[in-house]
Amino acid sequence: MPNVESDVVSQLIDDEQAPPIPVPDVAGADASPRGLPRRVDLTLRQRLIVDSSAIADLALRTSIASLLSATMVPSVAGALRRSAGRREQEHLRFYAELAAAKDPQRAFPAPMELPRVSSRPANPVAEWSARANVRNLRFDSGFTAVNPALRDQCAGFVRNNIVHAQHWRHHDGPRPTLCLIHGFMGSAYLFNGLFFSLPWFYRAGYDVLLYTLPFHGRRAEKFSPFSGHGYFAHGFSGFAEAMAQAVHDFRSLIDYLEYTGVDRIALTGMSLGGYTSALIASVDDRIQAVIPNVPVVTPDRTVDEWFPANMMVALRDRLAGTDSELAALATMYSSPLNYRPLVPKDRRLIIAGLGDRLAPPQQAELLWKHWNHCAFHWFPGNHVLHVSQPDYLRRMTRFLGEFMFD
Repeated sequence: MPNVESDVVSQLIDDEQAPPIPVPDVAGADASPRGLPRRVDLTLRQRLIVDSSAIADLALRTSIASLLSATMVPSVAGALRRSAGRREQEHLRFYAELAAAKDPQRAFPAPMELPRVSSRPANPVAEWSARANVRNLRFDSGFTAVNPALRDQCAGFVRNNIVHAQHWRHHDGPRPTLCLIHGFMGSAYLFNGLFFSLPWFYRAGYDVLLYTLPFHGRRAEKFSPFSGHGYFAHGFSGFAEAMAQAVHDFRSLIDYLEYTGVDRIALTGMSLGGYTSALIASVDDRIQAVIPNVPVVTPDRTVDEWFPANMMVALRDRLAGTDSELAALATMYSSPLNYRPLVPKDRRLIIAGLGDRLAPPQQAELLWKHWNHCAFHWFPGNHVLHVSQPDYLRRMTRFLGEFMFD
């Protein structure tokens, strides 16, 4: 494995060049032993940024919640049928029992065979943006629904069952690889490469892999109204299986990376991707480091605040006669709070935005407490405006550099 000279990494850390997407440079900080700062602990400038970004986030949250409400209409209509209500109760019991066992290997079975990966050059825009050798990967998903009652339904998602990823590789590779999992509706490779300043990490010596979640991007089923539609279009059981497939297919990518000679993998993700990365870190012990960014860890609690989607969820549950206690137990099936992390404590870093109202910072704090008060960094911005992002990119670079390179 090639070494990266320390002076090169230091130069990248101290680089004053702004990231590709300009953001205000209002400093955040690492959390204290108590956790996130109280409002009184912030400077006046930080409070202004937090308050204004929170207002902007509320508008974005309402827009997304309205889309989700439309997505839930079929499941609400289905709740009027008693047979559908009984089936959903059976599904809830299935996932609640799996969650109660707290056994990640039983809940998220490992892939049975190495994927047959097809690789082709990415388009010239991707090559220019990354300033790297970029390949688009695809392979057939080997996922089988965890719940036997849903195997035919999940097997019928034709486009979703083809896994897609983009791989930035050095010519002298393989190198230590930084993997990124995008957020809900945010699957575009170009956007994620720019937003997370991935060329920065590529220049620091990493190979980079961008993974497409189920039902997003090219995995969206035909006639899907938006990327990610399928995650919430099939009720709670559909969401649970989407999360199970997200974990399974990413583990297949780890198998592929190992087959090509990669021996060090770091994982980060934003929002839904942060949720997924934290869950993977509790299922697969081959991850050297994990950095959930503005993660959600209890989606049911988060959606409770998302008007008008919360009204649709309440209506569906009322029509179906859903047992709220059973539903709460079932939601723990895919929550990283339900499982012990396999990544060592000194290789976990959580990032949160104090003005975030899509994935409120309290969600990240729940994960921080579950992860035994690991490294925790906050910035005074919202879900998409990552104020002082250069600061946390440097934090990530220092954090990863200690064990990703010799």
